[in-house]
Amino acid sequence: MKKSILVLSFFLVFFSCKKNAEKIVVVDDFKPVKVVKNYNYEQLKPLLEKDDDTTYIVNFWATWCAPCVVELPYFEKIKKEYATKNVEVLLVSLDFPKQVDKKLIPFINKKKLQAEVVLLDDANEDFWIQAIDESWTGALPATLIYNKKNRKFYEQSFEYETLENELKNFLKL
Repeated sequence: MKKSILVLSFFLVFFSCKKNAEKIVVVDDFKPVKVVKNYNYEQLKPLLEKDDDTTYIVNFWATWCAPCVVELPYFEKIKKEYATKNVEVLLVSLDFPKQVDKKLIPFINKKKLQAEVVLLDDANEDFWIQAIDESWTGALPATLIYNKKNRKFYEQSFEYETLENELKNFLKL
């Protein structure tokens, strides 16, 4: 009798756990990256000069840049939290073109980056660094925030609060 009660209890617990387990849903919007678009500066330039109702955050970074990697989650958080407020984030990688498949794409997948990532593949850095902003020395990380009313370039790394405060200044204008 004790044995049958024990077996019955086991089955009741097992099936009730199984029933509850079926209700657990894991949502993961991340889709692994298969291709990163390679842009030269002329192809990237239109993405740095849009004139619409959106505020753009363009972060220049590389996988080999430790401060860049530290701040990437802040850009991802901004992308998620401001998605309904006409804010777009673009991550412009300055990684070496030969390392895209072996280093950049695996990095994007590992970190589950949701922002659009493009590779700036243009050897004429003396030209495009100055064209992006005259004050830029070429150091990373660097960020451009702009909309049709304002444009500001930052040659620095960000903490989340500082990045968000800068963005809020743009959204007030």
